[in-house]
Amino acid sequence: MQQVEAGAVAAWKRERIVDALRRVGLTAEIEPTATVAPATRRRATLAALRQGKHVMLGFNERKSDRIVDLRGCEVLTPKLVALLAPLRTLVGTLLQQRESADLALTEAGNGIELVLVRKRALALADLEALAEFAETHDLARVAWRSTVRSPVEPVAVRRVPMILLGGVRVSLPPASFLQPTLDGETMLIERVLATLPGAKRVADLFCGVGTFALPLAATGAAVTAFDSDKDAVGALAATRKVQAVTRDLFREPLSVKELRDFDKAVLDPARAGAAAQVATLAEADFERLTYVSCNPTTFARDARVLVEGGWKLHDVLPVDQFRWSTHVELVARLERR
Repeated sequence: MQQVEAGAVAAWKRERIVDALRRVGLTAEIEPTATVAPATRRRATLAALRQGKHVMLGFNERKSDRIVDLRGCEVLTPKLVALLAPLRTLVGTLLQQRESADLALTEAGNGIELVLVRKRALALADLEALAEFAETHDLARVAWRSTVRSPVEPVAVRRVPMILLGGVRVSLPPASFLQPTLDGETMLIERVLATLPGAKRVADLFCGVGTFALPLAATGAAVTAFDSDKDAVGALAATRKVQAVTRDLFREPLSVKELRDFDKAVLDPARAGAAAQVATLAEADFERLTYVSCNPTTFARDARVLVEGGWKLHDVLPVDQFRWSTHVELVARLERR
């Protein structure tokens, strides 16, 4: 896809949203795709494998466990690319013959976090190597976990990674989810604010660490934010700018009665969409709803439920912060008919 003219890629990604809506019988005003620049992705998970004296470090081929060995990357930020060579050396000391691991990197506002994912527990020499690496390369935090679902154990915390949202500094828990790029995050926030003018009481559903909750609160809105990630909710609650609630909206969506406490809502679910929550939102009687999605297919499915419930789908902004991939994000505005 790097060989395709940028305008053609942007048009194709917009058409993906058009097609997804068409399949469920919907149409909307789909704006031109807003695309982030190359070399701006601030988080990535690298795969590593030691084979003899050689260390493979990079990304897996599509639908394969084969690692494409990286020497550079046109997608990642320069600071992350600069770590590729030193990380290769580090992995060579941490892995045994034919042992594999993942390295999750996140560039926060005040430094980089590295989370090593390796099944074998860390020995004292491993801990010392990671701590020394953090000091040498000025990493903000290094941590370890045995699987992607295991608890994260800090190894070296030189400073807590921070980001700025709505003018508020947020302390990131280890292995936090962030929008892939800062520019993409800014585009999404600006559109969400534009679609919810004059909001007084907002429900932020699937809030994470407050990507939209804090900018909305900065406009004077009273925001109540919900997410199943207790660490993210805790980080958001610590800002004392919004009311943050730990709640699994897939299993326990806000009821129609609970939604009466709000005049507007924003939701940003994972790729699976928000079928359970959308079922009650379809019956809610507040005036505006903004849906942020990274999956046009599940968005279209949910949008149809909302339209059948009396909502009207207005403009949709495609945001391409997944350069040279098939993925595309979007922000959609819905209003009660």
